[in-house]
Amino acid sequence: MSVRLYIGNLPKEEIDRQDLQAVFAAEGDAVTTKLIKDRKTGKCRGFGFLTVNNDEQADQIIEKYNGHLFKESPIKLEKALPRTKGEENSEEQPAKVTSHATTSNPSPAPTKENNRKEKNSKKSRRSGGARENTPAASTDEAIRPDPRWANELEKLKQMLAAQTTS
Repeated sequence: MSVRLYIGNLPKEEIDRQDLQAVFAAEGDAVTTKLIKDRKTGKCRGFGFLTVNNDEQADQIIEKYNGHLFKESPIKLEKALPRTKGEENSEEQPAKVTSHATTSNPSPAPTKENNRKEKNSKKSRRSGGARENTPAASTDEAIRPDPRWANELEKLKQMLAAQTTS
């Protein structure tokens, strides 16, 4: 059964998988490497993975290469956590309890799906189309000019009225 090891603290520059493979060349062909790169830039994202044959070999490689300098950076080796698909979208996550003393009902942990629903509902509220007719909007207070410009506006209105009557 193969074991995957996480390789961390890799330099974030353009490096090839062969460069990383050369570090572990003494372990033989049974060891394979995978370098994780940014899709846009092609540069290393700072980590990768090493696949070995068994747990004993994995432990030996961790002891031997953990802290080994690779392009002036000490690499970090540890056993990779197993990949689990669908765990992020699972609704069976435990609820997070807030530290507020007044809150007796803990709110569930926010998920990507909940955040999308909130954003969509905010958009629909904003773009409702019809505006409410509030009492303040129908009174004269709503159309009063800014007091800083009221005198100037009054003069302009008088000038316009004089021009239209002439």
